[in-house]
Amino acid sequence: MIRTHVLICGGTGCTSSGSMKIGDKLEKEIAEKGLQDEVKVVRTGCFGLCALGPVMIVYPEGTFYSMVQLDDVSEIVEEHLLKGRPVERLIHKDLEDDVLKPKSLGETDFYKKQIRVALRNCGVIDPEQIDEYIAMDGYAALGKCLTEYTPEQVIQVVLDSGLRGRGGGGFPTGRKWALTAPNKAPQKYVVCNADEGDPGAFMDRSVLEGDPHSIIEAMAICGYAVGATKGFVYVRAEYPIAVRRLQIAIDQAREYGLLGKNIFGSGFDFDMEIRLGAGAFVCGEETALMTSIEGNRGEPRPRPPYPAVKGLFNSPTVENNVETFANIPQIILKGPEWFASMGTEKSKGTKVFALGGKIQNTGLVEIPMGTTLREIIEEIGGGVPNGKKFKAAQTGGPSGGCIPASLIDTEVDYDNLVAMGCMMGSGGLIVMDEDTCMVDMAKFFLEFTVDESCGKCTPCRVGTKRLLELLEKITSGNGTLEDIDKLEELCNYIKANSLCGLGQTAPNPVLSTLKFFRDEYIAHVVDKKCPAGVCKDLLTFTVDPVKCKGCTKCARNCPVNAISGSVKNPHVIDTEKCIKCGACIDNCPFDAIYKK
Repeated sequence: MIRTHVLICGGTGCTSSGSMKIGDKLEKEIAEKGLQDEVKVVRTGCFGLCALGPVMIVYPEGTFYSMVQLDDVSEIVEEHLLKGRPVERLIHKDLEDDVLKPKSLGETDFYKKQIRVALRNCGVIDPEQIDEYIAMDGYAALGKCLTEYTPEQVIQVVLDSGLRGRGGGGFPTGRKWALTAPNKAPQKYVVCNADEGDPGAFMDRSVLEGDPHSIIEAMAICGYAVGATKGFVYVRAEYPIAVRRLQIAIDQAREYGLLGKNIFGSGFDFDMEIRLGAGAFVCGEETALMTSIEGNRGEPRPRPPYPAVKGLFNSPTVENNVETFANIPQIILKGPEWFASMGTEKSKGTKVFALGGKIQNTGLVEIPMGTTLREIIEEIGGGVPNGKKFKAAQTGGPSGGCIPASLIDTEVDYDNLVAMGCMMGSGGLIVMDEDTCMVDMAKFFLEFTVDESCGKCTPCRVGTKRLLELLEKITSGNGTLEDIDKLEELCNYIKANSLCGLGQTAPNPVLSTLKFFRDEYIAHVVDKKCPAGVCKDLLTFTVDPVKCKGCTKCARNCPVNAISGSVKNPHVIDTEKCIKCGACIDNCPFDAIYKK
C-alpha cells in the first residue's frame, strides 16, 4: 500500500534543471531500499515557483523541497522516506522569516493570495494519467453538459460567469460562443490558441504540460455548445513537452470514449488534433493562426467577416486560448456565480501571470482579478532583489505597456490596464528595477515586432521599422526633440491603420514609456545621457584614481587594450578605444571603475 507520494515538477523549467534525472535516481534508490510498494514518485506539471527548481513535495505531510540536486537524492531517501526525518536544509524557507521556520507549499507567501482555477491541477496530478484527471472531477463537466444542459444553456452559463478571453483583448467568451452557435454550416470548428509568442510568457505552456485533459474537456464542451464536431490545438513546436503530453491525453481520451463518436451515449461527436506552429508571433492573432492551420503562410485576414461567421476553412469557428478553456470545466461544475464572485465588476475570475525580470520569485502565479500590482510584486513575487527600487512592470509583451512605480497600487484588471495605455495580453509580467532604461526597453520590443511583422500591411511593415530607426537614433545620442514628436505621431498612425492586432498594438511600449518616462527620452536627446546607464553610445567608463590600487586586473582583462597604467599606480581608460563591454567593472576588486 502506498504511504508516501513524492511529487516532482516535470514542467519545462525544472526539467531543464534536471528534475527528470532526479526522478529516475529517486525511483532507483527507492527500489534498492525495498520501498517501491510504499513510496510512489509522480512527475507533475509546474508548481509555479520556477526560481526554486528543481522542486519536490513529499505527501502526506506536504514537505516542500527546493533546488534539489542529484547528490541530494540519497539523503532524501535515507533520512526522509526511510526514517521519516525531513532533510531540513532542502526545505523551502521564506526569505523574510526571521526564524527561517520550514513551511509547506501552501503556507508560503508565494501561495497565500493565489486562487488556482486554471492551474488547479498543475503540480497536483500526473498529466500523463487520465485516471488522475478523472479522480479530480475530470470530464464530469462534459458529462453534465451532455446529459443535463442544452447547448443554449451551456452558452448562458459561460455568459453569466463573466469569463473574458485570457489571450489579449479580453472579449467576453460567452458572447463569442453565442455569435458562432446560430450560424448554420456543414462543419464548424473549435480552435485552441496555444501559440503564446510573447517574450517572458509561459502560462499556456504550463497548463498544457500540467493539465492537458482540461483543455480537451473544455474544447468538447465548446463544440457541443456551438455545434462543432472538430477541434484543433495550435501549439508552437518549441514546446515539445506540452505537445507530447497533449498528444498522450488526446489518445487516452479517445480510448476512454471521451473523444470521438457518441460521447457519453449522447449522440454528440467531437474529435481533435494538434497543429504545430513554426514560431511566428503573428500566428497568435486568430485569423493568422487559422490561415496557418490551413497550410498557408500565417498572415491575418481583414475583419469582418469574423471567425464566428467565416473562420477556419471558411466555416464558423470559435477560437480561445489555453487559459480561457482551462476555466470552463470549473465554471460548469461550480456554477457561474462561483466564478463571478471573484475579481472585479467587469473582470471576473482569476488571471495567470508569468512573473519574470527583476523579481525574487520568478514563476507562475494565479490571482483574483483586481489584485494590486504591489501585492503581486512585493508579497507574492518577494520584491525586487539586491536592494534595488521597483521602476516599472511591463504587461502584455510587445503589445502591452509599462506600469510605473507611481501606479503600483493599481488594481490589475482589463479596464485599468487599458486606461493606462497597457493591456493584459496573455499574462506576461516583466518587472524592471532602477537599472532599466525605458527607452532601451521600448527599443527591445520594437526590434521583436519588426522581426515578427508578417509584412502584409504597410503601416506595420514600414511603420514599425521607422519607429525602430527613431529609437536607435535616440539611444545612440543623435536624436532631437523633434524625433520624440515624430515617434508619437507615427505611433498613433500605426495604431489607427494596421490590419491586425499585432500592428495596432505594436506602438504600445513606445506610447506608454513616452507617457510615463518622457524625461528619460529627453535626457537621451538633450543631455546625451542614459539615466539608467544602459545605452552604450551614451556611456563613458572612468577610473577613480583614489580607489584604484594599480592591481592591473582591469588592464589584463580588457579585450581591446584600452586601459593603461603601471603596477600600484592609478590606471586610465582610453575612451576612444573603449568598446564599453564592462569587463573592467566586472573584474575590478576595488569598485574603482564606474560608468556615467
